[in-house]
Amino acid sequence: MISVDQALEKVLENVAVLGVEESPILSCLGQVLAEDIFSTIDIPPMDNSAMDGYAVRSADTRGASHKSPRILRVIDTVAAGAASQSRVEPGTAIRIMTGAPIPEGADGVVRFEDTDESERQGIPTEIGVLIEVAPGAEIRQAGEDIAAGSLVLSRGTRLRASEVGVLASLGCSKVKVICRPVVAILATGDEIADITQPLSGGKIYNSNSYSLAALAQHYGAVPKILGIASDNEDSLMDKLGSGRDADILITSGGVSLGDYDVVREVLEKEGEIIFWRVREKPGKPLVFGLLKGRSKTGEAKNTPFFGLAGNPVSAMVNFELFARPAILKMMGRKNLTKPTVQAVVEDAIENTDGRRVFTRVFVEKRGDGYFARLTGPQGSGILTSMALANGLAIVPEDKPGVEPGDVVEVMMLDWSEDVE
Repeated sequence: MISVDQALEKVLENVAVLGVEESPILSCLGQVLAEDIFSTIDIPPMDNSAMDGYAVRSADTRGASHKSPRILRVIDTVAAGAASQSRVEPGTAIRIMTGAPIPEGADGVVRFEDTDESERQGIPTEIGVLIEVAPGAEIRQAGEDIAAGSLVLSRGTRLRASEVGVLASLGCSKVKVICRPVVAILATGDEIADITQPLSGGKIYNSNSYSLAALAQHYGAVPKILGIASDNEDSLMDKLGSGRDADILITSGGVSLGDYDVVREVLEKEGEIIFWRVREKPGKPLVFGLLKGRSKTGEAKNTPFFGLAGNPVSAMVNFELFARPAILKMMGRKNLTKPTVQAVVEDAIENTDGRRVFTRVFVEKRGDGYFARLTGPQGSGILTSMALANGLAIVPEDKPGVEPGDVVEVMMLDWSEDVE
């Protein structure tokens, strides 16, 4: 039995960054850029108004005040997307909308609310300026956001909504990114029933495939549910066959010491076991190895294989600890860790057998600190304990437990408004 840290190290040693694909920018959310992005244009492409107002010569506004307005003749109105053909000469102004190009001759914009426009009827032919404006006032300079020829996004950048918006502003409809891994997921066990079927005696619904597929999708992978395999090698091999071109294979169930636990035997015959059993609770009976498979082009390859325990909490915890960082590494991500906080625990947590314990807790912030409470009974078959949790409180291997009021490290599952 190896430690959690040793197990993660071995997992990451045996997964590699995937290849590159070109995809529409909206399909790339969460993926990592595989190329540097340079701009071919200035953004904004021209000097434009930052406000609705009047384009003026700043010199014409000197000394302007509410008591002593400067009266200017209005010679044109220009909207965003259009350009005025008139030039701002001394004593004149052009009415301008936000985003419209600054007319020739103007070097500032005075806002509507800093004029007497509200006191005039209709669109005025002259306007009283009530404040003095400096050169450049309320003007967005050409290229002030992005200059033509500049490096905008670097290779290795993870694409969030803001980066997608930047790409769109550059006129990029497609970019090269590191591929999303395909994660094939298989439930095992004669007791497992598909969620579309009525339950018969002794059966339980296949929750694991759906919770694991949801986790895979949440972290940017493409889940591929293979169905349910019976507790025999032939059924397991048949189902795994449809997932051998995946980038990761995950099974749940069949990895313990029972008479019908056949996953390890299949992996021994069809690949290589790198480790079995991890010094943790829940999730000790974890198998990781490489299964012989083939790529989509028919080339031989070794596919990382996670044999997770059948208990739903064990399966989800080990996905978070091991499959999640493997997925992120394959996608080219650099930061593979979840955020952690130091929290005051409100319940006692036991550690009876020298394993690293991951206890489901709900964390909330009170004042300047974080507090964690258990989500109820902590059995590895109690899936609602995960549904109620936003973090996993960690009790180290060498600690016999914690008492209420002790401070523990909590690996956050959800970093959201529930915590802030």
